[in-house]
Amino acid sequence: MIKVLEGVRVIEQGTFITGPNAGMLLADLGAEVIKVERPGSGDPFRAFKGGLYSPHFQTYNRNKRSVTLNTKEPEDLALFDQLIADADVYIQNFRPGTAERLGAGEERLRALNPKLIYCSISGFGQDGPAAGRPAYDTVAQAASGFLGLLINPDNPRVVGPAMADSLTGFYAAYGILGALHERHRTGRGRAVDVSMLEAMCHFNLDAFTHYFAEGEVMTPYSRPSVSQSYVLECGDGKWIALHMSSPEKFWQGLANAIGQPDLLRDERFRTREKRIDHQEQLIDLLGERFKQRDRDAWCRRLEQEDVPHAPMYDSSEALQDPQARHLQLEVSAPHPDGGEWRTVRSPVSFDHQPSLTVSAPPELGDYDEALRAAARARLVEES
Repeated sequence: MIKVLEGVRVIEQGTFITGPNAGMLLADLGAEVIKVERPGSGDPFRAFKGGLYSPHFQTYNRNKRSVTLNTKEPEDLALFDQLIADADVYIQNFRPGTAERLGAGEERLRALNPKLIYCSISGFGQDGPAAGRPAYDTVAQAASGFLGLLINPDNPRVVGPAMADSLTGFYAAYGILGALHERHRTGRGRAVDVSMLEAMCHFNLDAFTHYFAEGEVMTPYSRPSVSQSYVLECGDGKWIALHMSSPEKFWQGLANAIGQPDLLRDERFRTREKRIDHQEQLIDLLGERFKQRDRDAWCRRLEQEDVPHAPMYDSSEALQDPQARHLQLEVSAPHPDGGEWRTVRSPVSFDHQPSLTVSAPPELGDYDEALRAAARARLVEES
């Protein structure tokens, strides 16, 4: 593992996803990340499936250490202050005002360490009419206009993973990296603010740009129609995805693969614009064709014709694909309770070297003893 952030110390007081994901992204780049948690229970995500090591918690907390502190207690607040004095970055995702009540507000911490980069993550921002409202993933997706692009109006259900939470963590890490770069030049820390609403509005930029430029309000099928994307069930009940885009060569390849080389002579499908206008007819035609062979057979045909496609895998299948295995996407580390802990590595390689080394998420308070021993040693040195 090439640790491009080696020497950067991050104190993360995050819970659930946004703050922990920001911390994990920095840890994946080699930063030392110390997660400050509530004594006894820790990050609430720990207990989502009983115990204190749920898969929800594991997802966003690898490559970290855990320390338990109650900053309302003077002794623990002093230990927290020592961590902050030696830190480069602090991350919290409390509702506005909570950090101040815990002794972890921006003004206080940056007084302790003027070079500190203080990252605040919120639902709706630090001020304004909605600042105090609670926010979780679906709330931010809805408020940003993004959720409406995912919901099937014929069967309205919330679907998919926690995109707003995860993406807000990405944007927070992005802001922190910018502030770290600037600090090399100026020597000064920064306050970095990001809200879930702002993050999702920015991620939803395509929909807003279409509205600003054309007055178009996009729907769940707007982009798939224009990009000519399809999901099709094969004869064995497995599914395959196509993304045909605009090059005619891909469409001719598809026509050859399904055994209808003259498909593009059909007036309905002759041009990109006509294929968009008649997408439902294309879906019906392709749907019938793809049920005639199993998925592996279709993959071989489509690859032979250079058609953009992929099997629609689930999580038990994706990492077994030959390309995923070649890229060594699955990595492992010793599990805190024994055995093997498995995860998906960081997607970023440096100097063509993928990051294959990882440490499992910490058990609650695994750094407590070391932190307190270091504090005692410091007192001896100062006396």
